[in-house]
Amino acid sequence: MLNALSEYIEYLHIERGLSENTEQAYRRDLTAFIDFLDKNSIKSLNDIARTSVNSYIRHLRLKNYAPTTITRQIASLRGWFKWMAANEIISHNPTVSLEHPKLSRHLPKVLTTKEIDEILSQKLTTLEKAVFELLYAAGLRVSELVNLSINSVNIDSGYVRCFGKGSKERLVPIGDAAKLALNKYLENREYILKKNNLTTEQFFVDEKGKKIVRQEIYHLIKKLGKYVNKHITPHTVRHSFATHLLENGADLRIVQELLGHSDVSTTQLYTHVSKKRLKEVYFAINK
Repeated sequence: MLNALSEYIEYLHIERGLSENTEQAYRRDLTAFIDFLDKNSIKSLNDIARTSVNSYIRHLRLKNYAPTTITRQIASLRGWFKWMAANEIISHNPTVSLEHPKLSRHLPKVLTTKEIDEILSQKLTTLEKAVFELLYAAGLRVSELVNLSINSVNIDSGYVRCFGKGSKERLVPIGDAAKLALNKYLENREYILKKNNLTTEQFFVDEKGKKIVRQEIYHLIKKLGKYVNKHITPHTVRHSFATHLLENGADLRIVQELLGHSDVSTTQLYTHVSKKRLKEVYFAINK
């Protein structure tokens, strides 16, 4: 089973061109399934029946996994078994017609423009301000942010080149406020690298000149959220970027391109957020 899993991950990497994070998610999901089978004495791929898959999904529900997590696990299983059936590694596909659990779509949490201004009015470090300004100005995912190279950010021309899901490249424009914050950060970055006698192509570095990792960005944004008494994540800032664009008349397809969404239906969620916020503003004014 592990050999078939390794070959599948290699297929995802070489032929599908998926990102390292996506590959790791597939590996985690499928390794957990293999561990479950092993504990239930199922050793051969052709011994996996539909009942085995159903038992695993039931196991996830009993462990109180979120419906979104279970849906992702099912998608991982379907992809793996479909690939194995196509390559004649297995004689039957036990995931055919497997149903996804029904999901309730929650509207993403967003910051108001007033809250954005409140955070930016604080005495932030050059790193904090640059990270927050760039997340809000370009709507980047946290993985895109931490993987930026020094050549990915062209401040003079006012754009950022990043690689999203599936290693898809896109260019995102940035405004004057972000340019100013990034220039100030770069001055401090140069000082840090000289002080530590380091050179790196990494755009964002910590006080020791080392690459900043995702967890550090999460902690940084969580800290900034305290200024407006909200628990926020980098994705909250991304949601805010998209919502504020739509509220100010941006075309849905343009926002789709800026976010790097492959399907416009994903971007359409933000139109619901905008309508909800318009209602809140209307009723606040007309109390």
